[in-house]
Order: sequence, then structure tokens, then C-alpha cells
Amino acid sequence: LITAIQQGISGWSASLLTASTPPPNADGGGLVNAIAGSLMLTGLATAISAPLGILASVYLAEYGRRSRLAESVRFINDILLSAPSIVIGLFVYALFVAPFQHFSGWAGAIALAILQIPMIVRTTENMLRLVPDALREAAFALGAPKWKMIGAIALKAAASGIVTGCLLSVARISGETAPLLFTVLSNHFFSADLRQPMATLPVTIFQFAMSPYAQWQKLAWAGVLLMTLFI
Repeated sequence: LITAIQQGISGWSASLLTASTPPPNADGGGLVNAIAGSLMLTGLATAISAPLGILASVYLAEYGRRSRLAESVRFINDILLSAPSIVIGLFVYALFVAPFQHFSGWAGAIALAILQIPMIVRTTENMLRLVPDALREAAFALGAPKWKMIGAIALKAAASGIVTGCLLSVARISGETAPLLFTVLSNHFFSADLRQPMATLPVTIFQFAMSPYAQWQKLAWAGVLLMTLFI
């Protein structure tokens, strides 16, 4: 952490958050295209994974319980939770990149969403199970249907834990590099088109840190410090 702070401060400048990545062996430049790309992909992945993860966990905690389907879903969820991110990246590459022979932001968002869903499912299910049964029974005693009890009682009581789980999943995918190398690739220019390759902060840090150019290495350290502060 001390090294990241020392090296990262040396790469900070006025253009870090206003300019795109510079060409090789050029002075100046920034990381605005990589930062914007990471924010877009993380936001899109969360928008995909959060509803799916919460709905799946509601089924597991409120409807499925000990059914065979619920046990199968939990088993698959545990596999995804422990799967290396590069495996997820290769899976999405085989389904969404290789058949079309084209990298895209959509493929990267799908890969990140697959990484997020297991964490959201596990956290939300655990939080729903912590909701006292007395609250459910009180809602049923007042004549509330089950779907209304879930929305008005269970999810509200577990809201803080659900939000925490979503934030933890965002923190996890924010630093992922491997799945993005196989899906989004990279782009040295600013692009908001999700149908095209996009710059992302983790991939840019990886590429610049491995380069022989001093300015790129400084920007890589600045990106490391920026990501550390964000997470």
C-alpha cells in the first residue's frame, strides 16, 4: 500500500482525469477513457446482476427452501462463486466473442455480471433467512399474500444487507482484468459504444505496467492508486 501511494502520487497530474491515454513514449495523457469505460461496464453489469441475483435469492429463501431445484441452484451458485475469473472470461469469449469475431463492451459487462451474481445470491439469501419468521407470520395473519409479504416485509428488513452484498460484488469486479482481456480487449481512445472494444482501468493498468515506457508506467501506478482509493 505504501508503494502504491508513493508511486501513484508521482503519476498524478492535472490531465489524469481529463485526458485519454497517450501514445507510446509520449508525455502527458491521462486515464479518463479507461475510467469511463470501467464505470460504464461496472454499472451495466450491476444493473444486470442485481435484479437477477435478488430474484434468485428470493426463490431460494422464500419459495424453494429445501426443494431439489433450490439445491441444484445453490450448487451451481457455489461453483460460480469459486470459479476463477479467467474461466468466466473464456466462457463468455466462446459464446459472445468468438462466434461474431468481435470484442465488445456488452461481452465484458456479461462476464462481470456472471461474476457478481453468485455473491449477490449468497448474501441476499442469507440476509432473508435472518429476517424473523414472526414478521412473516404477522403479515400472513393480516391477510397479506406471500408476494406482498416478501416485497413489503422481508426485502425491506434485509435491505441493508442486500445493499452491502451488491457493493461487495461491485468491489470484486472493479479490479478484474482477466475476463476483460477476453471480452472487451482495450481501446486507446474514448469510446462509449458498447458494441466496440473499450478501455478499462484494470486492463490499461496491466498493459501500461508491462510496457517499457516510463510515462505509461507512471500512469499505471496512478491507476493503481485511484482504484485502491475507489475500492
